[in-house]
Amino acid sequence: MSSRVRLAEISERPLSVDRLLALVCDRSTGGIAIFVGVVRERDSGSDVVSLDYTQHPTAAAALSGSAERVAEAHDVRAVAVEHRVGHLEVGDLAVVVAAGAVHRGPALAACRALIEDLKQTVPIWKEQHLTSGDVTWVGLP
Repeated sequence: MSSRVRLAEISERPLSVDRLLALVCDRSTGGIAIFVGVVRERDSGSDVVSLDYTQHPTAAAALSGSAERVAEAHDVRAVAVEHRVGHLEVGDLAVVVAAGAVHRGPALAACRALIEDLKQTVPIWKEQHLTSGDVTWVGLP
């Protein structure tokens, strides 16, 4: 992992925005961008009770690769990303992405690029449990 990737982790424990914020902040950082993905109560017109995230065995390596690509492609001081797996309730944090740079523009661009890249390349799938009793899967190949 490069020195600019401070964290790229998949976790079963609750996520902390403050933890990632601290990881991308240093004395030369003038702009920090953070994206927080939260489990919402409605998706595609259906009411969601809870969900379960499942990861492929290659997901951790893919997440690290995503963070490395973004760190190399943007003028940032640091990036950090953590994605939750396991059972989550509505309102729980599902993913936190942070990027720190000297100026806000590169931080914002890197943060957006990292969430978009990981959504495309990291094999994590979402099983949503609906109030109707149905189950839907999101992100399957």
